[in-house]
Amino acid sequence: MSANINDWKKEAEKQMKGKSVSSLEQMTPENIPVKPLYTQEDLENIEHVNTMPGLPSFTRGPYPTMYTVRPWTIRQYAGFSTAKESNEFYRKNLAAGQMGLSVAFDLATHRGYDSDNPRVAGDVGKAGVAIDSVEDMKILFDHIPLDKMSVSMTMNGAVLPILASYIVAAEEQGVKQGLLTGTIQNDILKEFLTRNTYIYPPMPSMRIVSDIIAYCSKNIPKYNTVSISGYHMMEAGANSVQQAAFTIADGIEYIRAAIKAGLDIDDFGPRLSFFFGIGMNFFMNIAMLRAARQIWYEETMKFNPKDMKSCMLRTHCQTSGWSLTEQDPYNNIIRTTIECMAAVLGGTQSLHTNSFDEAIGLPTQFSSRIARNTQIVVQEETGICKVIDPLGGSYYVESLTNSIIVEARKLLKEIESMGGMAKAIESGMPKKLIEEAAARTQARIEQQKDIIVGVNKYKLAKEEEIQVLEVPDTVRLEQIEALKKLRASRDNNLVKKTLENITKAAQSDANLLETVIHAVKARATVGEISDAMEKVFGRYNAKTELIAGVYSSEYNAAKNDDFKRARERTFEFAEKHGRRPRILIAKIGQDGHDRGSKIVATAFADLGFDVDLTPMFVTPEEAAKMAAENDAHAIGASSLAAGHKYIVPTLVSTLKILGCPEIMVFIGGVIPHQDYEQLYKDGAVGVFGPGTNIIESANQILDAIE
Repeated sequence: MSANINDWKKEAEKQMKGKSVSSLEQMTPENIPVKPLYTQEDLENIEHVNTMPGLPSFTRGPYPTMYTVRPWTIRQYAGFSTAKESNEFYRKNLAAGQMGLSVAFDLATHRGYDSDNPRVAGDVGKAGVAIDSVEDMKILFDHIPLDKMSVSMTMNGAVLPILASYIVAAEEQGVKQGLLTGTIQNDILKEFLTRNTYIYPPMPSMRIVSDIIAYCSKNIPKYNTVSISGYHMMEAGANSVQQAAFTIADGIEYIRAAIKAGLDIDDFGPRLSFFFGIGMNFFMNIAMLRAARQIWYEETMKFNPKDMKSCMLRTHCQTSGWSLTEQDPYNNIIRTTIECMAAVLGGTQSLHTNSFDEAIGLPTQFSSRIARNTQIVVQEETGICKVIDPLGGSYYVESLTNSIIVEARKLLKEIESMGGMAKAIESGMPKKLIEEAAARTQARIEQQKDIIVGVNKYKLAKEEEIQVLEVPDTVRLEQIEALKKLRASRDNNLVKKTLENITKAAQSDANLLETVIHAVKARATVGEISDAMEKVFGRYNAKTELIAGVYSSEYNAAKNDDFKRARERTFEFAEKHGRRPRILIAKIGQDGHDRGSKIVATAFADLGFDVDLTPMFVTPEEAAKMAAENDAHAIGASSLAAGHKYIVPTLVSTLKILGCPEIMVFIGGVIPHQDYEQLYKDGAVGVFGPGTNIIESANQILDAIE
């Protein structure tokens, strides 16, 4: 073998005109060296190479026959506007070949607010379906038999009223709890780490998780009580090693919480599931899923399970939303197809493929059909389903899998030394690593070290306008009207009593899900139920902090001319005006994705701006007041949930009321091009869509405020 390798090196170096083959080796963001050639020798001493699918350590797949007998479940994560419109969308997709439902809720629902709460005026129905009560849930699943349909619900903050509403809606449909199948995400640790749609502090939130596990293990044995999610870690910037390690660490924490609550691992272990994000590094993502299965097996074996299903990592996957581009958006169909293939070759159990227009706005019926058909074509036309683990034994994939296992174990060891994932999250360690990774990625893209077709290479001279779905404000008004009717028709004395019982349960060790189900039956709303627990638990407010120096170090700021010139301009501004340019980066509304705002804040600070960060979930009025109090030159508002038409005019009018019309408003995020003109009319000075070069945006802001 070694002789053959030496011969290969000689021939390769001839082709490379004398350069060493070692110059082809690259270091990935995961700190894993990738060689130009892998051979049999790279598989020596890698134990999992000799395992079989469906057998411990499950590296090659959780089931012996995988897709040859049962292909992965095709899901579409969807929900928008009202329950009625979402129901119509679901029924069309099910008739067209979709095999399970994945429900997206709007941000007001995620955060435990009813649609008539003034804090969510710009969020109702925009990024998912609005659910205010069990009446909405019944409409959502009208004519969808819940005893036959697997339903996945992405919900964490308001998980109790939402899961209870689903249970009650099924019962009123005539379906007993024990027949329900599907998954509730119920992964609150991930919320504190990246997604941020939490309501209560960590400790009571973990109590809610264990109460749901306990209730469902007893009453809904076929239902997956926790979907441990790495997806939002990836979307926030985590690399594949970080996604694998932090997701597994979250799972370990949930096992410990359930055992502490009196359960045995085999009572709930087989019903735990996972949710991974799949990005554009094809082989790395395949290897990540394989590595995660082995690591989960090793970690769960420490709890002495008798049922091997407790050690079997089963996962749903979703293609990356972050990898979708506003520029030349039809390229996103290709990206999603590649990511779909990676998830399948990695051995996922179900999959959601994103629509190509999600970097521009909410997906349309047209784009959703293409996304769904992507999976159908891969499943029906490629022949992938004819072979169990087709990449098993690949020199590269098996070696890469082992490298991820080795690196992820290092992170897990560090987390354990801190006392587990909850303690690590409190320390800020995982969040800091993810934010640093995101900032480095952004700097690499801007320098063309990482190529994104249509964004930093092969750009179109003129972008084509794409039709997007727009959710009108009438949706919020419809929800408010429905709430008025509900409150007028129900037994409000009974509702009051059930809400008081929830508050008492929060103060005791009574099972919260069981108590909430009674309130849902009485027609208590999501907001009322959330408020009843907030009286005891409080509402959590996370600290917002900047990381410094990461963006500039990846840029090699001392040598990069564009970076140096932008920083010189901030120094010149300070000399001219007696202080540095000051910008408030504002996360407005209930969307918790803060990758973009954190990267911009970090980069601007490295470029010499004075940067203030608002807390999460502020209103436009609160952001404007902070900008005025901090004497900012500009506000940079972040919009990811279709709230931009509400944010900009409200900011501008509030600044005028406060006597600060000179503070300039910029907005960035997922904003359709056809809305730019209106935003400028409403008073925005700059609009920055996905893929905007940060140095260019900084220069544009300096031009405006000088």
